[in-house]
Amino acid sequence: MLTEIDILMRILLSAALGGLIGFERQRRHRSAGFRTNLLVCLGACLITMTSLDAFSGADPARVAAGIVTGIGFLGAGTIIRTRGAESQERIEGLTTAAVLWVVAGIGLAVGAGYYFAAIVSTAVIFLVLCAKRIERWME
Repeated sequence: MLTEIDILMRILLSAALGGLIGFERQRRHRSAGFRTNLLVCLGACLITMTSLDAFSGADPARVAAGIVTGIGFLGAGTIIRTRGAESQERIEGLTTAAVLWVVAGIGLAVGAGYYFAAIVSTAVIFLVLCAKRIERWME
């Protein structure tokens, strides 16, 4: 059984990690910003903790699969297909959808107690999102 300190630590860590990724997205004026990423991460953490602690006989892989699937639907709502002036189609929101998906994974990891994996993943994601200059150089 998780102690109140464990629960508090996991909730605050998931909020901090999701908020960090969300801060970067907010700074770039993306549709899923600070609050959205923080809430997705926190929600995944809370659901994971609850399922592991309250339903100890249940299959934890099913909870993870449910979170991943549910966030997939949320992410799909952020993807928009637009048509430009020259009839060129553009797809927007793929990175936002991917960020929501991976932030849910971070929350799931924190909720399951994998703090190091969640922190390292957050750092890598933050670097990837800030690597726009590298992307331009590659083009």
